[in-house]
Amino acid sequence: MSTIALGEVTVTRVVEYKGPVGMTSRQLFPESSEELWQENRSWLNPDFWTPDTDLVPIALQTWVLRSEGKTILIDTGAGNEKFRPYAEAWQYMDTGFLRRLSRAGVRPQDVDIVVNTHLHNDHVGWNTRREDRDWVPTFPNATYLIPKVEFDFWNPDLPPISAKDPKATQNVWEDSVLPVQEAGLVKLWDGSHTIDSHLTLDLAPGHTPGSSVVRLQSGTDRAAFIGDLLHTALQLEHPEFNSCFEEDEKQARASRRRMLEWAADNKALLLPAHLPGHGAAEVARDGSHFKIKEWAGFSRI
Repeated sequence: MSTIALGEVTVTRVVEYKGPVGMTSRQLFPESSEELWQENRSWLNPDFWTPDTDLVPIALQTWVLRSEGKTILIDTGAGNEKFRPYAEAWQYMDTGFLRRLSRAGVRPQDVDIVVNTHLHNDHVGWNTRREDRDWVPTFPNATYLIPKVEFDFWNPDLPPISAKDPKATQNVWEDSVLPVQEAGLVKLWDGSHTIDSHLTLDLAPGHTPGSSVVRLQSGTDRAAFIGDLLHTALQLEHPEFNSCFEEDEKQARASRRRMLEWAADNKALLLPAHLPGHGAAEVARDGSHFKIKEWAGFSRI
């Protein structure tokens, strides 16, 4: 883990997992070409692509923000002991995530706000932990901020969803969302939401209907925690191709490009959910594409 300062906000990276998830570059990104990966292999290898196997490593990580006296977590990974028959990479995990969080100076009871950028299984897992036979909130004093459109999309009590692969989210509502709602900890928001004077939430749909980003503006520093707007560093330079997980492919491309344009124009750091290596970067415009300008100051994983 490592920490950087952005204006008056500190950001600590706490890693749950880093490695392959059994998917090749074209399985994970079916719209991308082999030539594009090969053209960029010198900097993609080994952090973001292993050419010998064609596998794409990813990271599961939580961004810990300290802002205006509050401790804020952005996304909570896959969690331990979760039954994920259709997402085997995250099935029955047993990691030391809470110990790593503790080493970052965060006890579960100290967390004030949890932001779920969306409700896929690898972003909500540590919302809860097992206590005997029950799933209970991991962060009992926190407010869990969830986009209303996202909450409604996955809510089984509402009309059936039209998700691309609903099986992949099996059990997620029951073990990682419903327990925090029943505990009275969920705050639903719509459109945009102000967390404090430095942090705001905005919708960025496409990956899921309620996918969201956290924008940071503090002093002269700008940043955005963009969840799953992209899954590989290659999309920082080539936002035109999607992952295989997008619910609305056209919206996903538009949201990704819009955020990259904002970041380039505002010299902002982009912090996706799943990048290994240094985990985050600044970009600059390069014609109709972008170029990575500088990696963040986090330790490389």
